[in-house]
Amino acid sequence: MTLDPLPGDLYHMQELLDGREKEILGRVRGFLEAKVAPIANDCWARAEFPFDLIPQYGELGIAGLAYDECPGDRPSSLLTGFLAMDMARVDPSMATFFGVHAGLAMGSIGRCGSPEQRERWLPAMGRMEKIGAFALTEPDGGSDVALGLRTTARRDGDHWVLNGAKRWIGNATFADHTVVWARDEADDQVKGFVVAKGTPGFSATRIENKIALRTVQNADIVLEDCRVPESDRLAGANGFRDTAAILRQTRSGVAWQAVGVMLAAYEIARDYAVGREQFGRPIAKFQLVQDLLVRMLGNATASLGMVVRLAQLQDEGLYRDEHSALAKAYCTSRMREAVGWARELMAGNGIVLDYGIGRFVADAEALYSYEGTREINTLIVGRAATGMGAFV
Repeated sequence: MTLDPLPGDLYHMQELLDGREKEILGRVRGFLEAKVAPIANDCWARAEFPFDLIPQYGELGIAGLAYDECPGDRPSSLLTGFLAMDMARVDPSMATFFGVHAGLAMGSIGRCGSPEQRERWLPAMGRMEKIGAFALTEPDGGSDVALGLRTTARRDGDHWVLNGAKRWIGNATFADHTVVWARDEADDQVKGFVVAKGTPGFSATRIENKIALRTVQNADIVLEDCRVPESDRLAGANGFRDTAAILRQTRSGVAWQAVGVMLAAYEIARDYAVGREQFGRPIAKFQLVQDLLVRMLGNATASLGMVVRLAQLQDEGLYRDEHSALAKAYCTSRMREAVGWARELMAGNGIVLDYGIGRFVADAEALYSYEGTREINTLIVGRAATGMGAFV
């Protein structure tokens, strides 16, 4: 299959995909452009989620590709990355929704669940008949979550009693299964629990007044003597190292999302520059405008090359923490520059939602922050480079 070229894919990276992968990506790209792109601005402006699209996402058959319990051939990391990139190129909010569900929630169950748990939860989640959320971040904790997790779990017979609070939990207002990470009072180790929607003692309240990823339904979660059966404790989650392994995988997905945002910024700015006339000619004919476009294209091209190699390392089994940490820190930093240059090129029109770039400028701030700040990811890479940790 031949894919239509992407304006920002200067080195034709998508041609590295094989024929089957191109067919999947082309099908998803067509869905995004036909169903998601036309409503993205409106959903973002109203901070409302398009629930009617969930079954259509399920019909694409991509949520369960990485899991043996779901039908289909396992994808390469390259295809998984391009899917994340294309979703973010159209709507970072919907890319985040999908990443939370298929990456964080399903990834937790796929990596840490017992065979029975994986069979019980993953097939329906792969069909997107059941939606997942991932609850790690807390109101008073962020980068210190490894040592500062305050949500507790206490064993009581055949159940666990959870108490605490979580914040910024995507999908949590409507998720069927929320993976909650809590510290076991008995051994002080972090464990994972799958909390079903409607469980007494579990409440999720939508966070209002966001200025980024407004379509994503982030929630504050409160756990008050929330009882979870032992059968719903993730059997293979026995310490924060297990949580960190999931974040290592999904952190690379955020780097791919950042590339998608850069490609969107470049495409929007380029089309605007070609069509906008000043002084009797398109502004694309002015040197300083071309300079901004080339800077954007350079950031996107360098970042795309990095994440392509990252995907190859994943498939070769050579993937380490510092690889995803550097990609996340670098690509989101370049993304921040690129969307700023696109807004600059479009002047006042760049802050009007109708012109497209404003949503990406705002959403870039969220991608820059979640899945590990630039500073924390820098320290992960610095430790690998020097052999010495500089964490507080």
